[in-house]
Amino acid sequence: MFDLDGTLLDSASDLVASLNHLRAGLGLAAIPVADLRSFVSRGAIGLIKAGMPPCDDETLASWREAFLGHYQENSFVHSRPFDGVELLLAELAGRGVPWGIVTNKMELLSFPILKKTEWLSSASAVICGDTVAYCKPHPEPVLAACRKIGVDPRKTLMVGDDLRDMEAGKRAGCQTAFALYGYADEKSKTNIGGNTTLVNTPAEVLDILETPGDA
Repeated sequence: MFDLDGTLLDSASDLVASLNHLRAGLGLAAIPVADLRSFVSRGAIGLIKAGMPPCDDETLASWREAFLGHYQENSFVHSRPFDGVELLLAELAGRGVPWGIVTNKMELLSFPILKKTEWLSSASAVICGDTVAYCKPHPEPVLAACRKIGVDPRKTLMVGDDLRDMEAGKRAGCQTAFALYGYADEKSKTNIGGNTTLVNTPAEVLDILETPGDA
Protein backbone atom coordinates (compact mmCIF):
# COMPACT_ATOMS: atom_id res chain seq x y z
CA MET A 1 0.00 0.00 0.00
CA PHE A 2 1.30 3.42 -0.92
CA ASP A 3 0.48 6.92 0.20
CA LEU A 4 0.06 9.25 -2.80
CA ASP A 5 1.54 12.73 -2.28
CA GLY A 6 5.17 12.53 -1.24
CA THR A 7 5.40 8.79 -1.80
CA LEU A 8 4.30 8.00 -5.35
CA LEU A 9 3.66 11.51 -6.63
CA ASP A 10 5.85 14.60 -6.40
CA SER A 11 2.97 17.07 -6.26
CA ALA A 12 4.53 19.84 -4.17
CA SER A 13 4.79 22.38 -7.00
CA ASP A 14 1.10 22.24 -7.87
CA LEU A 15 -0.09 22.27 -4.27
CA VAL A 16 2.12 25.20 -3.35
CA ALA A 17 0.96 27.00 -6.51
CA SER A 18 -2.61 26.80 -5.20
CA LEU A 19 -1.45 28.15 -1.85
CA ASN A 20 0.32 31.01 -3.59
CA HIS A 21 -2.88 31.68 -5.54
CA LEU A 22 -4.54 32.41 -2.19
CA ARG A 23 -1.63 34.59 -1.12
CA ALA A 24 -1.79 36.59 -4.35
CA GLY A 25 -5.45 37.32 -3.65
CA LEU A 26 -4.33 39.06 -0.46
CA GLY A 27 -1.47 40.86 -2.15
CA LEU A 28 1.10 38.61 -0.45
CA ALA A 29 4.31 37.46 -2.11
CA ALA A 30 4.63 33.89 -3.33
CA ILE A 31 6.46 31.42 -1.09
CA PRO A 32 9.09 29.15 -2.71
CA VAL A 33 8.10 25.51 -3.03
CA ALA A 34 11.12 24.43 -1.01
CA ASP A 35 9.93 26.43 2.01
CA LEU A 36 6.59 24.60 2.13
CA ARG A 37 7.62 21.17 0.90
CA SER A 38 7.51 19.61 4.36
CA PHE A 39 3.88 20.70 4.82
CA VAL A 40 2.52 19.16 1.61
CA SER A 41 1.64 15.80 3.15
CA ARG A 42 -0.47 17.54 5.82
CA GLY A 43 -3.30 18.29 3.38
CA ALA A 44 -4.96 21.56 2.40
CA ILE A 45 -5.52 22.76 5.96
CA GLY A 46 -1.96 22.02 7.03
CA LEU A 47 -0.58 23.81 4.00
CA ILE A 48 -2.86 26.81 4.45
CA LYS A 49 -1.96 27.14 8.12
CA ALA A 50 1.72 27.04 7.21
CA GLY A 51 1.52 29.55 4.38
CA MET A 52 -1.30 31.96 5.21
CA PRO A 53 -1.72 34.55 7.97
CA PRO A 54 -3.44 33.47 11.22
CA CYS A 55 -7.22 33.46 10.84
CA ASP A 56 -10.49 32.38 12.39
CA ASP A 57 -12.27 29.13 11.52
CA GLU A 58 -14.66 30.79 9.08
CA THR A 59 -11.83 32.34 7.11
CA LEU A 60 -9.90 29.08 7.17
CA ALA A 61 -12.91 27.24 5.71
CA SER A 62 -13.26 29.90 3.00
CA TRP A 63 -9.57 29.67 2.11
CA ARG A 64 -9.77 25.87 2.01
CA GLU A 65 -12.67 26.02 -0.45
CA ALA A 66 -10.79 28.48 -2.67
CA PHE A 67 -7.60 26.43 -2.42
CA LEU A 68 -9.35 23.20 -3.43
CA GLY A 69 -11.16 24.93 -6.27
CA HIS A 70 -7.90 26.19 -7.74
CA TYR A 71 -6.09 22.92 -7.14
CA GLN A 72 -8.84 20.86 -8.77
CA GLU A 73 -8.24 22.79 -12.01
CA ASN A 74 -4.44 22.71 -11.72
CA SER A 75 -3.57 19.44 -10.01
CA PHE A 76 -1.39 17.94 -12.74
CA VAL A 77 0.54 20.85 -14.20
CA HIS A 78 3.95 20.09 -12.72
CA SER A 79 3.15 16.98 -10.66
CA ARG A 80 4.99 13.85 -11.75
CA PRO A 81 5.87 10.45 -10.26
CA PHE A 82 9.04 10.45 -8.21
CA ASP A 83 12.04 9.04 -10.07
CA GLY A 84 11.91 5.28 -9.80
CA VAL A 85 8.21 4.98 -8.97
CA GLU A 86 7.11 3.82 -12.42
CA LEU A 87 9.85 1.20 -12.46
CA LEU A 88 8.82 0.04 -9.00
CA LEU A 89 5.16 -0.32 -9.98
CA ALA A 90 6.11 -2.11 -13.21
CA GLU A 91 8.26 -4.54 -11.26
CA LEU A 92 5.43 -5.24 -8.81
CA ALA A 93 3.10 -5.92 -11.73
CA GLY A 94 5.67 -8.21 -13.30
CA ARG A 95 5.95 -10.20 -10.10
CA GLY A 96 2.20 -10.39 -9.69
CA VAL A 97 2.33 -8.43 -6.43
CA PRO A 98 -0.92 -6.47 -5.92
CA TRP A 99 -0.58 -2.88 -4.76
CA GLY A 100 -2.93 -0.14 -3.70
CA ILE A 101 -3.09 3.54 -2.86
CA VAL A 102 -4.25 4.85 0.51
CA THR A 103 -4.44 8.63 0.55
CA ASN A 104 -6.18 11.30 2.60
CA LYS A 105 -6.78 13.30 -0.59
CA MET A 106 -10.46 13.30 -1.58
CA GLU A 107 -11.74 11.15 -4.45
CA LEU A 108 -12.73 14.28 -6.40
CA LEU A 109 -9.08 15.36 -6.43
CA SER A 110 -7.41 11.95 -6.54
CA PHE A 111 -9.19 10.21 -9.40
CA PRO A 112 -8.36 12.75 -12.16
CA ILE A 113 -4.68 12.56 -11.18
CA LEU A 114 -4.71 8.78 -11.02
CA LYS A 115 -6.31 8.58 -14.45
CA LYS A 116 -3.57 10.76 -15.92
CA THR A 117 -0.85 8.63 -14.34
CA GLU A 118 -2.77 5.48 -15.38
CA TRP A 119 -2.54 4.25 -11.80
CA LEU A 120 -6.30 4.17 -11.37
CA SER A 121 -6.53 1.22 -13.75
CA SER A 122 -3.44 -0.59 -12.50
CA ALA A 123 -3.90 -0.28 -8.72
CA SER A 124 -5.76 -3.14 -7.07
CA ALA A 125 -7.30 -0.76 -4.53
CA VAL A 126 -7.66 3.00 -4.19
CA ILE A 127 -8.88 4.33 -0.85
CA CYS A 128 -9.19 8.11 -0.58
CA GLY A 129 -9.90 10.47 2.28
CA ASP A 130 -13.66 10.26 1.76
CA THR A 131 -13.92 6.63 0.61
CA VAL A 132 -14.39 5.37 4.16
CA ALA A 133 -15.48 7.03 7.39
CA TYR A 134 -11.97 7.70 8.70
CA CYS A 135 -8.68 9.07 7.37
CA LYS A 136 -5.14 8.13 8.29
CA PRO A 137 -3.80 7.88 11.00
CA HIS A 138 -6.91 5.74 11.64
CA PRO A 139 -6.25 2.20 10.40
CA GLU A 140 -9.60 1.85 8.58
CA PRO A 141 -8.39 3.14 5.17
CA VAL A 142 -5.52 0.64 5.19
CA LEU A 143 -7.78 -2.17 6.34
CA ALA A 144 -10.32 -1.25 3.66
CA ALA A 145 -7.63 -1.51 0.98
CA CYS A 146 -6.54 -4.89 2.32
CA ARG A 147 -10.12 -6.14 2.26
CA LYS A 148 -10.62 -4.94 -1.30
CA ILE A 149 -7.50 -6.73 -2.49
CA GLY A 150 -8.13 -9.75 -0.29
CA VAL A 151 -4.82 -9.74 1.57
CA ASP A 152 -3.90 -10.23 5.20
CA PRO A 153 -2.72 -6.91 6.72
CA ARG A 154 0.07 -8.84 8.43
CA LYS A 155 1.43 -9.70 4.99
CA THR A 156 1.10 -6.14 3.73
CA LEU A 157 3.59 -3.28 3.58
CA MET A 158 2.41 0.31 4.06
CA VAL A 159 4.75 2.86 2.46
CA GLY A 160 4.44 6.58 3.20
CA ASP A 161 6.29 9.79 3.95
CA ASP A 162 4.20 11.02 6.89
CA LEU A 163 3.90 9.81 10.49
CA ARG A 164 0.16 9.35 9.89
CA ASP A 165 0.97 6.73 7.25
CA MET A 166 3.15 4.85 9.68
CA GLU A 167 0.59 5.00 12.48
CA ALA A 168 -2.23 3.85 10.21
CA GLY A 169 -0.16 0.97 8.89
CA LYS A 170 0.99 -0.18 12.32
CA ARG A 171 -2.52 0.05 13.81
CA ALA A 172 -3.80 -2.03 10.89
CA GLY A 173 -1.18 -4.68 11.63
CA CYS A 174 0.96 -4.01 8.56
CA GLN A 175 4.67 -3.73 8.15
CA THR A 176 5.71 -0.14 7.46
CA ALA A 177 8.31 1.66 5.35
CA PHE A 178 9.08 5.37 5.60
CA ALA A 179 9.93 7.19 2.36
CA LEU A 180 12.82 9.49 3.25
CA TYR A 181 12.75 10.92 -0.29
CA GLY A 182 9.27 12.35 0.35
CA TYR A 183 8.10 15.48 2.15
CA ALA A 184 8.82 14.67 5.79
CA ASP A 185 10.71 17.25 7.80
CA GLU A 186 13.63 16.37 10.06
CA LYS A 187 11.44 16.32 13.18
CA SER A 188 9.14 13.71 11.64
CA LYS A 189 12.10 11.63 10.50
CA THR A 190 13.41 11.47 14.06
CA ASN A 191 10.00 10.42 15.43
CA ILE A 192 9.34 7.48 13.14
CA GLY A 193 9.83 4.90 15.86
CA GLY A 194 10.99 1.30 15.68
CA ASN A 195 9.89 -1.56 13.46
CA THR A 196 9.76 0.70 10.40
CA THR A 197 12.13 0.31 7.46
CA LEU A 198 13.61 3.50 6.02
CA VAL A 199 13.81 3.77 2.23
CA ASN A 200 15.83 6.39 0.39
CA THR A 201 14.44 5.56 -3.05
CA PRO A 202 11.32 3.81 -4.39
CA ALA A 203 13.49 0.93 -5.60
CA GLU A 204 14.42 0.08 -2.02
CA VAL A 205 10.83 -1.06 -1.43
CA LEU A 206 11.71 -4.09 -3.55
CA ASP A 207 14.56 -4.92 -1.17
CA ILE A 208 12.02 -5.18 1.67
CA LEU A 209 9.82 -7.52 -0.35
CA GLU A 210 12.82 -9.70 -1.12
CA THR A 211 13.77 -10.10 2.54
CA PRO A 212 12.77 -13.56 3.84
CA GLY A 213 9.85 -13.38 6.24
CA ASP A 214 8.80 -9.90 5.18
CA ALA A 215 5.87 -8.72 3.10
